[in-house]
Amino acid sequence: MSVRRVVVGGYEIVTTDTDKRAERTFLLVHGIGMGIAYFAQLSTVLEHHGRVVAIDLPGFGDAPEPEHALTMAQMGDLLIDFIEAESLDQPVLVGHSMGTQVVAEAAAQRPDLFPELVLVAPTVNRHERSIRKQAWRMTQDLFGESPKVIAMGVRNYAKTGPRWFMKKLHSMMEHSIEDTLPKIQAHTLVIRGNRDRVCPQDWVEEATALIPGATMVEVDGRGHETMVKDGACVAEFIVAHVGAR
Repeated sequence: MSVRRVVVGGYEIVTTDTDKRAERTFLLVHGIGMGIAYFAQLSTVLEHHGRVVAIDLPGFGDAPEPEHALTMAQMGDLLIDFIEAESLDQPVLVGHSMGTQVVAEAAAQRPDLFPELVLVAPTVNRHERSIRKQAWRMTQDLFGESPKVIAMGVRNYAKTGPRWFMKKLHSMMEHSIEDTLPKIQAHTLVIRGNRDRVCPQDWVEEATALIPGATMVEVDGRGHETMVKDGACVAEFIVAHVGAR
């Protein structure tokens, strides 16, 4: 697997890439405070079904913090520019948490580039759009979580740093994903861990219904970080989805 740094529009993105000869490409976009390492288990399984490209968005993982925080719509633009710069041919877009806001914007803006879309734990729940409420939900979701997930979160949040984290958290809260979802034309799958306190069932069902023709599935016994502990199950849902066309 190759690791490279790509500068797009003055912003540096770190990317990992697997088999460029594969017919299908999966592009993985992480949530707030996270990075490429977060998708390790999911990537390992998806590699058997195509090329896997994962990225560290600016300011996250090993990508340096930029001077200015982009809005979610601008992040969608940046993702489009990255895809075009890398000549990725209609990748399956997979976003988690904040990453769902980024990929939703990209898919809504350029439906010609993205026929397949996967949203894992879509944020932000419009009924609980406040920093205090989201912080409490994240805390609830971590109750009883495994040391592996907590350690990974601590390492990634430490890389991000509190200043940049808060800047992006405000960008998340200012973005109304419910306004973007109806504009999506991609064949869309929405995945939720059935114990996810950040993305409760009623909100995820509402979000799914806003996307024309979208379907929703749940991973049993998992919370917001479902692909960390059950990447194989998430990958199975994704592969079945893209094979259903």
